[in-house]
Amino acid sequence: MEKIIECVPNYSEGRDRAVIGAIVDAIASVDGVKVLNVDPGEATNRTVVTFVGAPEHVVEAAFRGSRKAQELIDMRRHHGAHPRSGATDVLPLVPVSGITLEECAVLARELAERLFRELGIPCYCYEAAAFRPERKNLAVCRAGEYEALPEKFADPERRPDFCGAWDAVAERCGATNVGARNFLVAVNFNLNTTSTRRAMAVAFDVREKGRKAREGGSLTGKLLKDGNGEQIWIPGTLKGCKAIGWYIDEYGIAQVSMNITDIDATPLHAAFEEVCRAAAARGLRVTGTEIVGLVPKRVLLDAGRFYLEKQCRSLGVSEEEVLKIAVKSMSLDDLKPFDPREKVIEFLMEDEAQAAVREHLARMRVKDFIAETAAESPAPGGGSVSAVMGALGAALATMVANLSAHKRGWDDRWKEFSDVAEQGQALLGELTALIDEDTAAFNRIMDALGLPKGTPEEKAARAAALEEATLYAAAVPLKTMEASLKALPLALAMARTGNPASASDAGVAALAALAAVRGAHLNVRINAAGLADRTPAEPLLARAAQIEAEARTLEAEVLAEVNKHIDS
Repeated sequence: MEKIIECVPNYSEGRDRAVIGAIVDAIASVDGVKVLNVDPGEATNRTVVTFVGAPEHVVEAAFRGSRKAQELIDMRRHHGAHPRSGATDVLPLVPVSGITLEECAVLARELAERLFRELGIPCYCYEAAAFRPERKNLAVCRAGEYEALPEKFADPERRPDFCGAWDAVAERCGATNVGARNFLVAVNFNLNTTSTRRAMAVAFDVREKGRKAREGGSLTGKLLKDGNGEQIWIPGTLKGCKAIGWYIDEYGIAQVSMNITDIDATPLHAAFEEVCRAAAARGLRVTGTEIVGLVPKRVLLDAGRFYLEKQCRSLGVSEEEVLKIAVKSMSLDDLKPFDPREKVIEFLMEDEAQAAVREHLARMRVKDFIAETAAESPAPGGGSVSAVMGALGAALATMVANLSAHKRGWDDRWKEFSDVAEQGQALLGELTALIDEDTAAFNRIMDALGLPKGTPEEKAARAAALEEATLYAAAVPLKTMEASLKALPLALAMARTGNPASASDAGVAALAALAAVRGAHLNVRINAAGLADRTPAEPLLARAAQIEAEARTLEAEVLAEVNKHIDS
């Protein structure tokens, strides 16, 4: 698996677009790095940049961004609503794929050391990269913010992990907090108040750290300490969450600003629900949610499914519909339009050119796909059309399930039909991908046929490539058969127990699925016939024949059920 990491630096400049642009250009100057998002904040005077790539490329880009920020940002003149200690304030490395958090921690420590050695930037190491247990908490490293740094430099217990004297370089750039962490969701909850104090009270209610205990439970009572003289804290309700309250001039409202550092312990929707509860208890209302930076797709999908389930609605709807429910349920578009394709990491990581090629046929309009099929080119052909038929069969079965889940008087059965619809959606994704994969398999054969054959060596290489491509071309329609076969039990279940008014749709689903199986079977056979080595060919043919027999039996059962409804 390819190693990919994400870096999400926060720079202490959110107003000067020229400065922000220069820093982003420095990051983007590293080949192999993709800048996914730039999110400047006017009130916070802070910009969050998100970029991804191979570890060595991302680390180099992080270094270059920090160097440019050091050059252009003077912390002696910086003011903003967000806590900060340096021109590059935080510099976290986040594992995405093929790499562990521990490996990212090693990279973070090496980066911090380099920043100090080559640029003189003082650095704290935090979270997984921390050298000291207490410094796992970013708040400990950033305590007192920039203004407290001269005092902290003089204290051996509080000085940065990499630093020298409090000199002109440090005075200008402050201290950078370099860390390694898992995905963090930065989110602001909008309140129908302008009171920072009330927003802060809600933040204290919910954040894991909670609030300081006071005598009598009042806000102004004497602080309570334990027998060792340590401050007593009343914990908040949300695990893995840090939060403060502030007022944003740009929007004219107060917000609860939160970092969710453990999205498994506290999903975004759980945080939203709890902030709503805590706000209501204080006579306030959450009017919307603002995501800062990017989020993994699963954060929004989990939220959408949570709210669909609360509504007793089927979860087996399209991914786009699930995302829409998440956006509307948490009012992510309260302050400005919210486009998941601009905020979700997985969407932004896609190479647009590759995605267009990979899903060329699947993204076509029906009219265009039909025209492309009718053209004189041999692809798309019967294999891709079979995958389309299978997808349509799965889609119709899913439709009946969703209609049944939403049928008046059947509310107590919504989960039964939702489960079927979810299975159908999974099949839809599988079969949609096979539309293009079948055409890609055909193209492999054409590429192999185009190889040179002037010498014995070239002939041998060409024959081997052709054999490999032909085997793949036989295996792909077999996958279409397997997936289309799975659509038939769904159609049968819906013909038996689904909305009777949609019985004919269940029948057409079965007909389409059987057509997909039979069509794909023809493609298995014709491609397997071209294999010189019969050892892999025979199992493919045997399994294909078995699938078609099973499909014919299931299709007959579905039509028998459908005819009962129609004839009754």
